[in-house]
Amino acid sequence: MLFNSIDFAIFLPTLFFLYWFVFHKNLRLQNLLIVLSSYLFYGWWDWRFLSLLLLSSLIDFGAGRALSKTDDAQKRTLLLGISLATNLGLLGFFKYYNFFVDNFISAFSFFGADIQVNSLHIILPVGISFYTFQTMSYAIDVYRRKLQPTKDFIEFSAFVSFFPQLVAGPIERATHLLPQFYTKRVFDHSKAVDGMRQILWGLFKKMVIADNCAVYANLIFNSSEDQSGSTLVMGALFFTFQIYCDFSGYSDIAIGTSRLFGFDLMRNFNYPYFSRDIAEFWRRWHISLSTWFRDYLYIPLGGSQGGIWKKIRNTFIIFIVSGFWHGANWTFIAWGALNALYFLPLLITNRNRNNLHVVAEGKNFPSLRELAGMLLTFSLIVFAWIFFRAENIAHAASYISGIFSKSLFTAPDFEGIGGAFMTVLLTLGFVTMEWIGRSHSHPLARLGITWKRPLRWAMYSFLLFLIGMFMQTEESPFIYFQF
Repeated sequence: MLFNSIDFAIFLPTLFFLYWFVFHKNLRLQNLLIVLSSYLFYGWWDWRFLSLLLLSSLIDFGAGRALSKTDDAQKRTLLLGISLATNLGLLGFFKYYNFFVDNFISAFSFFGADIQVNSLHIILPVGISFYTFQTMSYAIDVYRRKLQPTKDFIEFSAFVSFFPQLVAGPIERATHLLPQFYTKRVFDHSKAVDGMRQILWGLFKKMVIADNCAVYANLIFNSSEDQSGSTLVMGALFFTFQIYCDFSGYSDIAIGTSRLFGFDLMRNFNYPYFSRDIAEFWRRWHISLSTWFRDYLYIPLGGSQGGIWKKIRNTFIIFIVSGFWHGANWTFIAWGALNALYFLPLLITNRNRNNLHVVAEGKNFPSLRELAGMLLTFSLIVFAWIFFRAENIAHAASYISGIFSKSLFTAPDFEGIGGAFMTVLLTLGFVTMEWIGRSHSHPLARLGITWKRPLRWAMYSFLLFLIGMFMQTEESPFIYFQF
């Protein structure tokens, strides 16, 4: 079920009514309602893959219970291994099987051997990369004795399948989200109102900015061989804002929806395009995944401890694995490796934690140094996104080659450029609002808060008007559903 669909517009208020007005006196029934509603939400796409969600829940619930009953180191390691093997096995089969088969065949063909291995027509289950990492965090934390395992399968199932963040995050830690299912929730009007503001902002980002940028990004990338260098730059910029507004828009809706039901989810984006260096960007982009890899892969590998070569090795591992997490394509690996190269100079010179505060905090405008840092960082990010969006490495190379040509200094010219101008204006307005609200969890947490009610509601109405005015005629899935 899509957040930007009529189905969800019916689903959400119905669930809200049942949750707060019918089952509000019984915590267990509230949790059961969340489980059933979450399975309905997920099964709306394809009910067959509910079995994978259930299997992952059963394996990790069982592993957690078994871990609580033994102190034997070998048994505990075996139980954790079963959990990791199951989750990574499911993820590997559905997401990477054909990638490895195709590359296996290509490798042997390079040496003149003809290998016959059949690829499979595999449908990638929506959200499998997200909920498998979420359940693994539970098993790992129980194994590390950082979390007491739950004895209630309904509570655990609610944690795994919680519908707002089930298919595209944030990837919640069991230590943060699971205990929230243990305690009685009390309706908080102020949190619910702020949740509605964040939902509105997320819908605006998705339906007005991301979906309209996608039209021109797709047009330019799909016909890149016929476009001028300046037009290719425009295509990369359109995709840069498409992926940010699409993915962070989903997170905003997920976090806002969770607040309606008395839950707090972790922040997943923190105005990443205002970053002054790449290290700051990765502290602000897809925070739930970055911190997951930091805590469960980077630190166990040794993190930033040890010699310089060990630091470099760990940095490349974390970025390449992060790239591969996004999809079974060499373009994602190249994207991860490129970001590792961006990051290395900061790591080697110990400047990777220089920019920890909000840019131009308490000021209307950044300093020249901050502005230069933001522009350089943003340019590097835009360049890297070309690999992320390209169909394959050859397409990325051709696209980049097309940018660095004489036509780079001509005016952009492509089909529908008139409509693109309006999208550019909307995007500039969006960036302005984000800049004004950069010290808050979302811009609407600042904009209009001190205004009189009629003026404040006029702003909300205007955003709704823009959503209705510029939304696409067909429902558009969120871009991270494919990951």
